Amino acid sequence: MADIVDTAVNAGSFNTLVAAVKAAGLVDTLKGAGPFTVFAPTDDAFAKLPEGTVDALLQDIPKLKKILTYHVVSGKVLAADVVKLKSATTVEGTDVKIDASNGVKINDATVATPDVDADNGVIHVIDTVLIPA
Repeated sequence: MADIVDTAVNAGSFNTLVAAVKAAGLVDTLKGAGPFTVFAPTDDAFAKLPEGTVDALLQDIPKLKKILTYHVVSGKVLAADVVKLKSATTVEGTDVKIDASNGVKINDATVATPDVDADNGVIHVIDTVLIPA
């Protein structure tokens, strides 16, 4: 099985996320032992950001790292476990809010595809980029 980065590359719908992870120098981390839970925004999710946001983030690596690590939770948290939680602490250090009352939402993002397995964790595909407070 592929690791989280290779799984995202192979999916083909995370080109912006993969480019951002590379720019932020997080590839080796996300290829590491983990396990990690990644709330992965699709290319369409990045496209919903205001024009120029992605380019600006690619020029501001500390801010980019903060946003990307806000999409990662330590440990392998499957959908069956996520729905029992009200929040989760991200690698960035702050919590994301979890609402499983009507589908599953992470802050304002909807989980479109849960439980994409990787050999060092799991990916939950989301439709909106999470921005820490």
